[in-house]
Amino acid sequence: MDKEQVYLESTVISYYANRRSANLIVAAYQVITAEWWESELPKYDAYISDFVLQEIGRGDQAAAAKRLAAAELFPLLEIPDRVEELAERYLSEIDIPRKSRVDAFHIATAVVNGMDYILSWNFHHISNVFVKEKIRRINDIEGVATPIICTPEELREIKEDEHEE
Repeated sequence: MDKEQVYLESTVISYYANRRSANLIVAAYQVITAEWWESELPKYDAYISDFVLQEIGRGDQAAAAKRLAAAELFPLLEIPDRVEELAERYLSEIDIPRKSRVDAFHIATAVVNGMDYILSWNFHHISNVFVKEKIRRINDIEGVATPIICTPEELREIKEDEHEE
């Protein structure tokens, strides 16, 4: 059986590769991400996009180099014209600020490339119950499948629940 496909949004790679945060919540997400990376990631075919590379390449050069090194493991998804069309629809119908436009492109890239999951710690514009519902409605109208959008922790729990059934 083929492995399920997961799109790793920038926050997942950042939480894995960055030094531990002084913020206790972020530090906990970093630990969860590292544990998921080591134990669960091998069970999936994981992908990223040029949008991920652009985001993780910003900021402190040493930190960016660590993030980019972690990202080298993953193939890049194609970004056909349909990605921009779908992202623009998301942007027109979902309240995503201009400075966070790339979040719509992460989602559209994963959708157009048929990913099973989008992993993200971005609770503002991606892994947010209201955004997820709007994405699902738009995708239903567009006739495209919506990946499950969740955090690494949620994905681990989803899979544990499946094995218990």
